[in-house]
Amino acid sequence: MGELSRLTLAAARDGLRRGDFTAREITEDCLAEIDAADALNAVVTKTPERARAMADAADARLKAGDAPDMCGLPLGVKDLFCTEGVKSQAASNILGGFTPPYESTTTAKLWAEGAVMLGKLNMDEFAMGSSNETSCYGPVASPWRREGANAPLTPGGSSGGSAAAVAADLCLAATGTDTGGSIRQPAAFTGIVGVKPTYGRVSRWGIVAFASSLDQAGPMVKSVRDGAIMLRAMAGLDTKDSTSADIPVPDFEAALTGDIRGKTIGIPREYRIDGMPDEIEALWTKGREMLADAGAKVVDISLPHTKYALPAYYIIAPAEASSNLARYDGVRYGARAKLAADDGVTEMFEKTRAEGFGAEVRSRVMVGAYVLSAGYYDAYYLRAQKVRTLIRRDFETAFADGVDAILTPATPSAAFALGEVGGDDPVAMYLNDVFTVTVNLAGLPGVAVPAGLDGAGLPLGLQLIGRPWEEADMLNIAQALENAAGFSAKPARWW
Repeated sequence: MGELSRLTLAAARDGLRRGDFTAREITEDCLAEIDAADALNAVVTKTPERARAMADAADARLKAGDAPDMCGLPLGVKDLFCTEGVKSQAASNILGGFTPPYESTTTAKLWAEGAVMLGKLNMDEFAMGSSNETSCYGPVASPWRREGANAPLTPGGSSGGSAAAVAADLCLAATGTDTGGSIRQPAAFTGIVGVKPTYGRVSRWGIVAFASSLDQAGPMVKSVRDGAIMLRAMAGLDTKDSTSADIPVPDFEAALTGDIRGKTIGIPREYRIDGMPDEIEALWTKGREMLADAGAKVVDISLPHTKYALPAYYIIAPAEASSNLARYDGVRYGARAKLAADDGVTEMFEKTRAEGFGAEVRSRVMVGAYVLSAGYYDAYYLRAQKVRTLIRRDFETAFADGVDAILTPATPSAAFALGEVGGDDPVAMYLNDVFTVTVNLAGLPGVAVPAGLDGAGLPLGLQLIGRPWEEADMLNIAQALENAAGFSAKPARWW
């Protein structure tokens, strides 16, 4: 059991086309792995019968010679994606029992290519969190553990279930969403590759909204090549999403030559933050050397407004969340609180939202409502939007000066234990996003690549930030980094 589930998308695709195994066989292997991994709490809704039917349909397409890249490949789907006829509740009690009668554009594209849906994956409630501890389903445990210790670790968030499922080989790949680093941070924590595309590259239609100007879906996979394969299947214009870009989708995989000679890689000095662990600093230096050895020119650059990114993000994102989540009021979607005989509409709103939203969501909704309120809008929200413009200009200046991609750490540390960070100090948790939020504020593509282990044997990742719409070039540089790093570690099985 588990041999086929360990395959990459590329290896499984090629094996299916050669007839080495069937889509049904890979799917059964993944389903068995999922059933044996309940201790991880990564899969919250299993869809085995649907998976078997989709696998059989994929085998028929393969037999007929109609085999797109994703045909027959079993995937996990983050609970934020609406999937027709399958419970989709964004890990929130307020959407308890919500079964959408429609399919998100992104998952519909994957199914049209013949991919197989294994089930829905755990996440932070409404994608708000960096540790997958705010989920109504309970936290996800990372398949990784510190050497010689049994404390459960976070797989990161908000796409923690996706990261854990891919790292533990419960599926070949998974969908994730990234509002401030929710693909890249968990990918770095679990030793997998996470790709956040340019804003507008992948449709957001049918994905439960958190912060609409920042949210972007992307693949969480076992290799850079897999990221290229899956991103091509997910991307493209969608007329149902007004922010979807009418830009051709290139063959990202064909661009993976690994040759980066002549490329210029920027190293932003402002990402060297106070108190950064020596291991992160050493990994960053190692990454710089690996890219230089591969023929790239590595230069120091400045992104001067970086220090304002985190505060600006934690004004803009809650503001948009407070607006988006206003629709959950007990009338149209999901759960409604039990009302007393003399309760009116106002009491229904108040009780439903108080009972349905978790503490982190309530906190962000209140912050968002405050910064949007009369008298504070200019002081907070408008000012944060101006800072966002300055951050975007920093990147535009760097790219205009000839930088092809920017190399930074993906996270300020390795994975921490569940319950270890946050508590009475939410800012400590928010600092996990310090290297990733600028990418969302500027709408750029970014990718996290596993590049080493820390002293406790936990994965560490590096981040590459690319030019807008140039994911192909960014992924090619990422592959050079992946080749040089040679990361092949896997978590020891304890679940």
